[in-house]
Amino acid sequence: MKPHVLAIDQGTSSTKALLMDASGEVVARAEVPLTQSHPGPGLVEQDAEALLDSVRTAAADCVQDTDPRTVAGVALSTQRESVVLWDAATGRPVAPLVSWQDQRGSERAALLVRAGKREEIRRRTGLPLDPMFSALKMAALLDEHDPSRTRSRSGALHLGTVDAYLLQALTGEPVTEIGNASRTQLVNLTAGDWDDDLLRLFDVPRPALSRIVPSTGPFGKLCGLAPLLDGTPVLSVMGDSHAALFAHAGWRPGTVKVTYGTGSSVMVVTQDPEPTEQVCSTIAWSMGLPAYAREANIRSTGRSLTWLADLLGTTPVELIRLAADADAGDVTLVPAFGGIGAPWWDANAVPVLAGFDLGTGRAQLARAALESVALQVADVLAALPGLRHVVADGGLSRSDALMQLQADVSGITVTRTGHHELSAAGAAHLAGLRLGLWTTDELEERADSDLRTFTPAWDGAQRGSAVARWHRRLAAARELGTGGVPRTS
Repeated sequence: MKPHVLAIDQGTSSTKALLMDASGEVVARAEVPLTQSHPGPGLVEQDAEALLDSVRTAAADCVQDTDPRTVAGVALSTQRESVVLWDAATGRPVAPLVSWQDQRGSERAALLVRAGKREEIRRRTGLPLDPMFSALKMAALLDEHDPSRTRSRSGALHLGTVDAYLLQALTGEPVTEIGNASRTQLVNLTAGDWDDDLLRLFDVPRPALSRIVPSTGPFGKLCGLAPLLDGTPVLSVMGDSHAALFAHAGWRPGTVKVTYGTGSSVMVVTQDPEPTEQVCSTIAWSMGLPAYAREANIRSTGRSLTWLADLLGTTPVELIRLAADADAGDVTLVPAFGGIGAPWWDANAVPVLAGFDLGTGRAQLARAALESVALQVADVLAALPGLRHVVADGGLSRSDALMQLQADVSGITVTRTGHHELSAAGAAHLAGLRLGLWTTDELEERADSDLRTFTPAWDGAQRGSAVARWHRRLAAARELGTGGVPRTS
């Protein structure tokens, strides 16, 4: 029997599964939607048990017409930075999952800034001090459910990112993948392990955390993920953005991946792990030795369109259709929902919608929302050195209007892959390498197939005008976040 790899991509809005055969073709798919809750200002949660159930359902639906004996192993990609707290004995969550979008760590972040710890944290972790990353969420969860840290110090409570939670539930192994762990802000980027000084700084006990392993494991074997056979190995685990970069054969120098999802990730592999002010340094993956990457995280891209669609009583698909041929004029949306991410990293920035009047309609608002996606990404691309080749993926990348707009405002050529489900595919590609199903040369050929190219059509004056207007409105969003006090940077 020819082998298959089952790839499971556990994301923010859904869990997807795909079954890939030995030639790299996808022979079956499944998807289970997920919801979020917003119990208070800046709070974003998900039901952790529903998330686990979605993994079980997606896996079962995907292999229902396949002999489970042909599944040689499972590959897993997961949303990053989100945090689950669970009872170590029962495996049951003791609180809702705290999403990567959640801002409940803001007050502790401000205390650490006042204590002069910001630069030390960036130097050790490669990440700016920001509530998006896991450590502040972990501390907040423990403050609520284990304020004395007694249960977490004894190992009775376990804490981790989504990959750690799923691996514990599906295999019983208390492990976490190094790329996901590097997003917690508790890992020393150079050592590739939990940093005792950071654990003390954020007050997260080491016994509550899983053991860090490479992206190829060992992760243990499945138990109870029917209809897969017990003992089926987990072959690879990656953060979703890292897996998408792997699917683009992103180990090649100068390949910059832009994923257009709820938020957006811009990532490029680098030989230099030293952090910069504008973009993060992270561990993309490890097959024994870590591959480092520069990454910029944008909080709200696709989320801006779903917000506007809900506000207007329509759908994101309809907004994108309206935006395709519209002219925003002077209308500008700065989607600083929970602050603005890279390259500005300003948690105090507030959303701004400017330049509208009584004649402004849906099409102009839709276009402004679409432009906000391209302009945020353009700011990041301008901050990345060594950019040679930009490849796009994610749901929003299917919009020709957005891809052309991205090329226009950035002044660069953008290629869009015709392959979908890149995060699941990237994790499957790594698993297939372990199995010897394909080589890195074959993966590069696969990544370069079925591409569409978008070249800039704007001249320098048109581009400069659009970017200048965006930066004026962005500056206003940042100043409003400080009560109108002008910033020095």
